[in-house]
Amino acid sequence: MADTKAGYTAPTRTGYGPRALGALMPPLTRPVLRRLHPGAAQLMAEWEALVGPGLAGRTTPRALDRGTLTIACAGPVAMELTMLGPQVMARINAGLGRAVVQRLRFIQSARTRPAPRAPAPPVALPPALDDRLASLPEGPLRDALAKLAQGVYRSSP
Repeated sequence: MADTKAGYTAPTRTGYGPRALGALMPPLTRPVLRRLHPGAAQLMAEWEALVGPGLAGRTTPRALDRGTLTIACAGPVAMELTMLGPQVMARINAGLGRAVVQRLRFIQSARTRPAPRAPAPPVALPPALDDRLASLPEGPLRDALAKLAQGVYRSSP
């Protein structure tokens, strides 16, 4: 194995065949993540929890650059957010645990998020499978197996 400057040890094997996904990801993600602010990924991932479901349904965070958070929104939402700006910034910074956002910038977007999909109706499971699930003790394992069975029988012809 050969050492490089960054401490990454590259495998020296040659040929084709299966490779670990983790070995393929760094060269692909490094250029994108290098451009992101450290708090941007956390902000994007936790947007709904940080601003609440009401604002999260009408807005989408687009970029965080040098303390300026760019938010895409449609219509009069930008005006509402201008008035709520200090509270929104305080809530985001408190949720992230550090002062990441100092300014807000708004851009117009026709539709910020796709409409939420309605949950699929439950599928009737075969009686034998239903009985076996009922024989399991209550808990997360039983719930996970029931959800898996619902998915399997929903997608089967």
